[in-house]
Amino acid sequence: MRAEHDFFKVCQTPELACEITLQPIRRFELDAAIIFSDILVIPQALGLEVLMVPGKGPTFPEPINTPEDLKRLDHDVDVSKSLKYVYDAITLTRHRLEGKVPLIGFAGAPWTLMAYCIEGGGSKTLSKCKRWLYAHPNESHQFLKLLTKVISEYLIEQVAAGAQLLQVFDSNAEFLGYDQFMSFSLQYLRSIASSVKAGLKERGIEPVPMIVFAKGANYATKELSEIGYDVVHCRGLMEAPSVTLQGNLDPCAMYAPPDEISQLVSQMLTKFGTQRLIANLGHGVYPDFDPDHVKAFIDAVHVHSAKMNATN
Repeated sequence: MRAEHDFFKVCQTPELACEITLQPIRRFELDAAIIFSDILVIPQALGLEVLMVPGKGPTFPEPINTPEDLKRLDHDVDVSKSLKYVYDAITLTRHRLEGKVPLIGFAGAPWTLMAYCIEGGGSKTLSKCKRWLYAHPNESHQFLKLLTKVISEYLIEQVAAGAQLLQVFDSNAEFLGYDQFMSFSLQYLRSIASSVKAGLKERGIEPVPMIVFAKGANYATKELSEIGYDVVHCRGLMEAPSVTLQGNLDPCAMYAPPDEISQLVSQMLTKFGTQRLIANLGHGVYPDFDPDHVKAFIDAVHVHSAKMNATN
């Protein structure tokens, strides 16, 4: 699919996005599907051009360089119209899934989207964006508030279109220390959770579970478990009886032989015991993973979970 179509063209074409969403569900015994899209559709909706450059990744030809550049953004964007292709893909996919598994919708978190908009793409340091936090703190909060508003509206529309669970990805959280995370990320993640729930209630739509994934912010897992999300993605064992945990196995474990993957899964599930857990990788699937090793992970989760449930 990627060889024949531009990345964002796939995102913007419901039939293609639906097909890619369904492919792993056909191949593996997964417990949920996640809609094929990208976190950077929101900067696009705000008026910024984003390209997916082969060998480089997402690229902003004209990033946000100065606070004055914030005026270039569409502060009154109507995401119900500008991102309709995402909702159409969700609705189509819900129908095609025929109830086999639930469908997850998602969005990038404000800090992560701000970083992409200012850096102009990926970065090993985020020095341009972190400079804003020190040199332009007021404008940084202004930008984050705008992103929070748009993200919340976007997620509400996803549920209206058929998403049964939502995940918020703060993929760049690892670049912040504790104090900066509290100020420039956590409060906006909290606002999204409360705004989405209030917005759904106002429209008479049943609320859905929400997952928060703040990559690398293990120092704030406790705080993340207290801001209104039902599931917190984490990379280690923690006590969190009030929420479900997600994640944990090192993605690079997929390079191990299938038998060893099974042992690693068993160890992980045993450590978590009765803590509610969505077994997953600590982060995403890398392009060079052997699909048979991914299957070994998924199969091992089913086998070892069944054993634990039988024992309990």
